[in-house]
Amino acid sequence: MQLLEYFKELTIHPKNAKELKGLILQLAIQGKLTKKWRDEHPNVEPALVFLEKIKAEKAQLIKEKTIRKENLDLVEMDKVYFEIPDSWVWERIGNIGFVFNGDSINKSLKESKYEGLSDGYPYIATKDVGYINDPINYENGVKIPFNETQFKIAEKGSVLICSEGGSAGKKMGIVEEDVCFGNKLYAIKQFANIYPTYIQAVYGSKSFQNAFKASMTGIIGGISRNNFASLYFPLPPLEEQKAIVELVEQLFKELEQLEAQTKLRIQLKEDYVSSALRTLSSQATELAWVSLMPHLKEFFTEKSAVKKLRESVLQLAVQGKLTKKWRAENTDLEPASVLLEKIKAEKEQLITDKKIKKEKPLPPIAEEEIPYELPESWEWVRFGDIITEIEAGKSPRCNPEAADFEQWGVIKMSAISWGNFNPHENKRLPFENEAFFDKEIKAGDFIMTRANTSELIARSVIVPEGVRQKLLLNDKTLRVKFSEIICSDFANSYNNSTYARKHYVKVSTGTSNSMQNISRENIKLLIFPLTSTREQKAIVEKVNTLMAFCDQLEAAIEKSTIQMEQLMQSCLKEVFEG
Repeated sequence: MQLLEYFKELTIHPKNAKELKGLILQLAIQGKLTKKWRDEHPNVEPALVFLEKIKAEKAQLIKEKTIRKENLDLVEMDKVYFEIPDSWVWERIGNIGFVFNGDSINKSLKESKYEGLSDGYPYIATKDVGYINDPINYENGVKIPFNETQFKIAEKGSVLICSEGGSAGKKMGIVEEDVCFGNKLYAIKQFANIYPTYIQAVYGSKSFQNAFKASMTGIIGGISRNNFASLYFPLPPLEEQKAIVELVEQLFKELEQLEAQTKLRIQLKEDYVSSALRTLSSQATELAWVSLMPHLKEFFTEKSAVKKLRESVLQLAVQGKLTKKWRAENTDLEPASVLLEKIKAEKEQLITDKKIKKEKPLPPIAEEEIPYELPESWEWVRFGDIITEIEAGKSPRCNPEAADFEQWGVIKMSAISWGNFNPHENKRLPFENEAFFDKEIKAGDFIMTRANTSELIARSVIVPEGVRQKLLLNDKTLRVKFSEIICSDFANSYNNSTYARKHYVKVSTGTSNSMQNISRENIKLLIFPLTSTREQKAIVEKVNTLMAFCDQLEAAIEKSTIQMEQLMQSCLKEVFEG
């Protein structure tokens, strides 16, 4: 059986734990966990004989007027949830125990009469019941005096299940003492000593959950007492119930141990990730990267960790830490001050040629704006100092579907995110509209969002080579053109760094719950670490190498996730179809 064979591997992913518990219960109530046990115990009294004992006890309780008589339809064998062993039998829940709901208490009465009592039955509300295997909270401060007879009592060993609302069918538990309980819970007084843990196993299984959900009605969502009592129940012999309970408890215990190991493993990985990033940030030498990279694949197994690694790469890059050794080997670099004068001359010529307009001088950089110390020969400037033009697109009325390669399309904001350009994220320009050709996106363009959520506002990307033609900027995206001296890939690295992010979040407009906007003026105010063109290119080369490594890490994570999902799906198929 694949589930048991790959049990340990499946628990490596924390999200599988809940699914695994459901699968264990499903296997249990189908008799698949106890197949070997049945082979070893061929003379066990079959469930049909056990069912006669249940009927006899039920009849006696009705005769004594302990429970009321009710007539439930016979099980329709063409509608049962799955096949069961020959020694088992299908029955309706209302025939294996008496189902009843509890009593409601309004808030004011509860506070004035039933809170703070030292003696009485614990009063269990839906909030006091957890999910399968979670303990019930008996110490909620509410008790019903023993001498009050108008409240129904669920005796020790009864199984509770939520009947209404978002937790219906999901919250359940076995009471360890006599209790009173709320009206949104059903209790079952099981007959003939049916194991309550087995009943709970049935309740928690996928098949029962599906049947429960299908029987719910109403806007809030709930299941009536009669509909609940009519649900089907796979009944094994009493002795096999005991064997099932023991196996389920054993597997759950193993699962919880493996879960604990997984949580510890995750915490150790997170600690290593934090330590590795601190080491890279503090040292940022080639030696540090060489020593850590063999271990990164082992510990960077979550996309969130790789995202942090990417952020660290960009931070180190724009601080000049990735090229510290490179600068020592290249001492003939042109200082940033000389570079800035050349950029000014270039912009003045463009103004003279009437290719760009003259703009107001940008304010000097204040000391409190500077986020970190730059290497010698670098210089802080404004983004506007190195930008020659910022242009926005247009947003005509478009068709919602994406354009094919022969049609014009206007990109959506989702086309730009975290250094990736997705040309498929576009809307088709209607044939009757004329394309605004001057806004066509071309390979090598630096484009960015000027409106988006706070996470993605001012996010930029360099359009890669080979991108499809006939794509247009929309009015919430910008194309930024830099001086010819500036490497746009380096500008992109800084624009996507945490330092730029802090600036954009600070100066953006819009409420926290709405779309954020950034003006062209505020983009130009971003401070920028200027270095020689040669070093800019060297930094980009280093960044590209490390980002390619991050791509490999993410590809490995994706492959592992797909493999684990395929294994889980294979287990699901085996459980429900095999």
